[in-house]
Amino acid sequence: MVMKVASPPKKVASITERIGAERTKNVLILMSDTGGGHRASAEAIRDAFRIEFGDEYRIIVKDVWKEYTGWPLNDMERSYKFMVKHVQLWKVAFHSTSPKWIHSCYLAAIAAYYAKEVEAGLMEYKPDIIISVHPLMQHIPLWVLKWQGLQKKVVFVTVITDLNTCHPTWFHPGVNRCYCPSNEVAKRALYDGLEDSQIRVFGLPIRPSFARAVLSKDDLREELEMDPNLPAVLLMGGGEGMGPVKKTAKALGESLYDKDQDKPIGQLIIICGRNKTLASTLESEKWKIPVKVRGFETQMEKWMGACDCIITKAGPGTIAEALIRGLPIVLNDYIPGQEKGNVPYVVDNGAGVFTRSPKETARIVAEWFSTKTEELKRMSENALKLAQPEAVFDIVKDIHDLACQRGPLANIPYVLTSSFTSLI
Repeated sequence: MVMKVASPPKKVASITERIGAERTKNVLILMSDTGGGHRASAEAIRDAFRIEFGDEYRIIVKDVWKEYTGWPLNDMERSYKFMVKHVQLWKVAFHSTSPKWIHSCYLAAIAAYYAKEVEAGLMEYKPDIIISVHPLMQHIPLWVLKWQGLQKKVVFVTVITDLNTCHPTWFHPGVNRCYCPSNEVAKRALYDGLEDSQIRVFGLPIRPSFARAVLSKDDLREELEMDPNLPAVLLMGGGEGMGPVKKTAKALGESLYDKDQDKPIGQLIIICGRNKTLASTLESEKWKIPVKVRGFETQMEKWMGACDCIITKAGPGTIAEALIRGLPIVLNDYIPGQEKGNVPYVVDNGAGVFTRSPKETARIVAEWFSTKTEELKRMSENALKLAQPEAVFDIVKDIHDLACQRGPLANIPYVLTSSFTSLI
């Protein structure tokens, strides 16, 4: 005899639950300006939330370390800039803190001093969802949530902004989700103790403008007042206009000029970032080829869309943007540690080359624009195969689903505690 089990009665949502489902949820994105990629990813996530969900979420992007703590956390931006200018210092710092027992002790010591300040930051914003886009933004906030008994109420996710090589501090087993930009990073997450269920591979979060339709290359060149017929190379100096930009620009000025026919074979766009001295110097040069010198740009999707290849250091954000636009990449430098793995990611996948030599860079581009156009085309196709233009939207949709699974987020009881000694 088969007994029919009655279905449980449907639960009637309480007033509190209905209010929680309807009210605007607070999303706190934790970042630090140690390199431009963390803020860029944070702002991309913020913009994607607004596009997808409108006023359903209130997005707050904050450097909690700078605003609420003391040294050394509130000085990370300046310290990072100093160390990457003296790359051996950064290399030592990156690798010496990689062992878990070292960075765990370091973070525990910092928590003993600053967990209260971080708690005060969370108290101010009362987030329903916390998104970390920085490797040092997991451990202390999660300790605070644990102490407050909120780990099962607040959604906490990590969005990794390093494309291939990344520091082990990115991986914390207490997160609800860890968004990895590549399969290589996902393998490292598993190795460092995360479960399959915590990991998603969507790609690097890039500004939504890169995922949206843009004008054709011809229309973009007309808008940007570029030569409509000559192939174009985009030379990136980063936000601060660092690297061998001047030497590379001069070498390109020579290699992209055909002396025999007395005419240019390509045009050059130089992005100098905030380096006004560099921009002024390059603008005063007498060029034999069409050259445009730009400062800090906010419409990189247009400049990339108008060009045929790009020269840049191995920053993950610029690489991901270039791949979306199908631009073959000449990588001319990388920061030891987190950027080193980006070089084989591009080169081994046939989307670009690596050389630190300005003259070699100029020779490669000149060949791409003359005798090796098929190679340029093939690399462009390979770049598009690696591209993940919808990554930022996939990430925010998955976070939204996590929040919905958690149930109505209402009246999360943030309270100021008195001690964190039991966590250390």
